[in-house]
Amino acid sequence: MSGSHRKRVLLAKPRGYCAGVDRAVEAVEQALEQHGPPVYVRKQIVHNRHVVETLSERGAIFVDETDEVPEGALVVFSAHGVSPAVRGQARERELRTIDATCPLVTKVHQEAKRFAREDFDILLVGHRGHEEVEGTAGEAPEHIQLVETAEDVATVEVRDPEKVVWLSQTTLSVDETMETVRALRERFPTLQNPPSDDICYATQNRQVAVKAMAPQCDLVLVVGSRNSSNSVRLVEVALSAGAGAAHLIDFAREIDESWLDGVETIGLTSGASVPEVLVRGVIDYLAERGWADVEEISTAEETLTFSLPRELRPSRAGR
Repeated sequence: MSGSHRKRVLLAKPRGYCAGVDRAVEAVEQALEQHGPPVYVRKQIVHNRHVVETLSERGAIFVDETDEVPEGALVVFSAHGVSPAVRGQARERELRTIDATCPLVTKVHQEAKRFAREDFDILLVGHRGHEEVEGTAGEAPEHIQLVETAEDVATVEVRDPEKVVWLSQTTLSVDETMETVRALRERFPTLQNPPSDDICYATQNRQVAVKAMAPQCDLVLVVGSRNSSNSVRLVEVALSAGAGAAHLIDFAREIDESWLDGVETIGLTSGASVPEVLVRGVIDYLAERGWADVEEISTAEETLTFSLPRELRPSRAGR
């Protein structure tokens, strides 16, 4: 495309931190403040490199499993949730726990337990190996089977096709999930839906905002980490909605100058675990290269907040 006078950045809104991430990050910060370091965190508190590095510098120690935490120490469970087995291991080691599981993930856990009690076969749409999927599946392993894509539907086996329900990981692509659900419904016409939407409001909102701007964009930059499911989905959504190109980056310094060749309109967004300071870094980087005109494309207002885990709230009795 020609002419440098039309260089502009379309900035998606909403973007960045969702309520569950905000709460989880604050939970670790508060635990460090109230108890002092070290505070152990099982897995990455949220899937973002910058956040994990920043908290590590302040005294958080990230571990893969609870058996790496010294007996009696304080451990925070990440926003993605844990299975009952992990909670059991923490009790055995007499660990003090703070549960920073996102309330929207907890909701899916409760649904899984409820449908398991009612003896349903539960088809969980999600990505194998993702912490959230492992936590949810762990609530009712004998009732839950994972369905990753519409192609997997052919191999699903259930005991009673009249007693089947689908649930999903909270951070998936809405469109892809519904495609999988359509395929499931073709096989199991009486398939039940979750009582309320499992894909979280923030994941959906960020995808809607990207869809709104992608057709106008020669390039979409998504700020987010590679292990962040919702960030990876934003790249896919941008491309399927008509963006000329789309790339996932953790920091402005990861932008390849060749991506900018012949580009006029750049779309910019960030995943639900990305602090705004990283987006600002990209805006500054682009401004220095001639993309100083920034226009926000807003498709929703987010006002939801979650209170801190109860273990961190001030005690009423006072100390």
